[in-house]
Parts: sequence; structure tokens; C-alpha cells
Amino acid sequence: MLSINEIKTGKNIILSGVPYTVLYQEHSKTGRAGSVLRTRLKNLTTGTVLEKTFQGAEQVEEADISKSKAQYTYKEGTEYYFMDTESYEQFSLSSAVLGETINYLKEGTEITILNFNSNPINVELPIKISLKVTEAPPGIKGNTASTGGKVVVLETGLKVSTPLFIKEGDEIIINTEKGEYVGRA
Repeated sequence: MLSINEIKTGKNIILSGVPYTVLYQEHSKTGRAGSVLRTRLKNLTTGTVLEKTFQGAEQVEEADISKSKAQYTYKEGTEYYFMDTESYEQFSLSSAVLGETINYLKEGTEITILNFNSNPINVELPIKISLKVTEAPPGIKGNTASTGGKVVVLETGLKVSTPLFIKEGDEIIINTEKGEYVGRA
């Protein structure tokens, strides 16, 4: 069991039998009142974020989250199928669980799987991923006075703002945490 002093950003905890990861935490103590911990928690099974305040003597259970490597194989309806690279077992996760990460999944992508009680519950993407540009408006010659860019469509359907010199067919690197253009592949 973890006391409120041991709950830190990045820790995995269990609330009502559901695993959460701590995105933000702030301790405060006012006068004679006990200490209070304000947190922002992300549900690892659904991806929803909630704010929770813990009082001085409260304790929570630490979640035992294990990680394993897997490869994205294909999509069928709203289910995304993965193959564990060690056991070669296949499993699926729904688009509701994956959330925004589906914008970065292409066939053969190596990812990290988060397992809770030996069941896959979510994925962790690499920080940078390479995707192909499928649609790009032409860059207008002489339009270099402004530092603006243009919006291109990638092979997964994701729309990203890029510099004017990026054209259709280019491979570009995207930061998966911010959803931003990093450079050419």
C-alpha cells in the first residue's frame, strides 16, 4: 500500500479495482488541517482522465503493470490486432481503449504493451514514428516570407502541419506525444 507521500507522477495505482497512472500530483498543507494530495489520473483501460484528491491518512494499492513487446498486425472494424513478439499470441484492443494512438499505428509497427493481471490493457508508442505523406497541397513559390507551413495527410489519416517543402510520397518523422512534425525520415 502506498501512502499519499509515495504517490508520484508516473506511478501506477489501483482505484476501485481499475489501474490508473498518475499524470500530475501536488501536495498541500493548510494550517491545522492534514495534508492533501491533488492528482490527475489516467485510466489505463479506457484512457479517461480524472482528478482525485487524497486526504492525509489515505492509502492506495500500487498497480502491478508489466510491459511486453508486440507488433501491430491489422484492423478489423473497431478492433486493432497485435501479436506478442515473444509468445506469438494474437490479441485485440478496441479503438475506444486505444484512443488517439490509432493515428500512429501502421502495419508492422513495434510497440510496448501494458499488461495488468497478465491481460493486455493498452499500448505505449515509441516517441518518434515514421509515416508516409499521402496528400499534400503544393507549396506556393515565393511564399517563404511567413514561417507558416501546410497541413498534410499521412497514411494513417492523421493531419499534421509541416514545412512548405514536404510533398506527397515523402516519409516524415512525427512526435507521438505532441502529434507534431519533427523532420524527414
